[in-house]
Amino acid sequence: METPQPATRPTRPSRLPSLTGTRAIAALAVLITHLTGLYPGLWPVFTTIGPVGVSFFFALSGFVLTWVAAPQDTARKFWRRRLVKVFPNHWVTFAVTLALMATAGVTLKVVNTVPVFFLVEPWVPHFDTLGGLNGINVPVWSLCCELVFYLAFPVLIRYIRRIRPERLWLWVGATAAGTVLVPFVALLLPRDPATSWDPTIPEWHSWFVYSFPFTRMLEFVLGILLARVMMNGKWIRFGMAPAFLLLAVCTTVQAYLPGIFRISAGMTAFPVALAIAACAAADVRGVRTPFNGRVMVWLGEISFAFYMVHWLVIQYGPLDAIDGVNTGSATDTALNIALTVVLSLAFAVALYTLVERPAVQRFSVKRPRRTEPPAAVREPTAVR
Repeated sequence: METPQPATRPTRPSRLPSLTGTRAIAALAVLITHLTGLYPGLWPVFTTIGPVGVSFFFALSGFVLTWVAAPQDTARKFWRRRLVKVFPNHWVTFAVTLALMATAGVTLKVVNTVPVFFLVEPWVPHFDTLGGLNGINVPVWSLCCELVFYLAFPVLIRYIRRIRPERLWLWVGATAAGTVLVPFVALLLPRDPATSWDPTIPEWHSWFVYSFPFTRMLEFVLGILLARVMMNGKWIRFGMAPAFLLLAVCTTVQAYLPGIFRISAGMTAFPVALAIAACAAADVRGVRTPFNGRVMVWLGEISFAFYMVHWLVIQYGPLDAIDGVNTGSATDTALNIALTVVLSLAFAVALYTLVERPAVQRFSVKRPRRTEPPAAVREPTAVR
């Protein structure tokens, strides 16, 4: 007679392929916003989905890092893995950016090079630099925010793990409310000068709402909290369809809000976090989603590289946006946009294959030093 075995608690999957696939959608949203920004007068939602995509990346980082965090992991090991993920791609694209700027006749100055190289430009609110008017790679500002998130994560997760499960949703609500309050706090800042891209949005307001790492950390914390909600069995079983429908509605409403409320995460941070958790819940159940297929997962894996190269292709590629909007025929414009997307994808594949993946594989974990055994205990060489 067999001895009955004790029931084992099911382990959660370490990989969430749908979340990897959604990264591709977020990166595409950023690309669409940067492309449509060249042609004013289009549907406002096109220029709003990019900021929502960035918010998605911030919340996704918090969720995924919490999901895979191991209690025995150290802060030093964690920071090493994250820095190896970020800096190789950044430094390669930074070098390419300098070469392109020099070729295009853009003046290289301390303010548009040094802060960007060290990923500290959001701490120096020089608005031309943050706005990309000096030929820099605009998406790089968000990496500075991510670095601040990574620096804070070992401390944040330590305290968030202490929140009692029944209070997690209360903290989610409080953090979401914080994202709503951010643009109202920004109204206390100076109203001059205005941004170069929208005279209704003051530069100081834009910086505080959109670029300041501390205000953007609220979205990162939302991701952490939603991961803890799921890991503690407190998820409300909100499906992917209603989650993304809610996100679409909130994004559309946000597109028609005035001033800085149009670029803040106040309307969309909570729906973004819900959509991330809903995708994770689907992966935990093992169901097929539009995002966990092989192609979508692969596109998600190269999404960081795509995010890093697409602006350079827009500025210096077929559209030549660094010299102003191309005013050719509609057919020529469409072909140039299509070519821009294709080139961005091709360069992303090259950056991921030749830089990002090898760097992560080689340097994310410190390798032990190879030591030669003492001569007295070496194995004798076989004599033939």
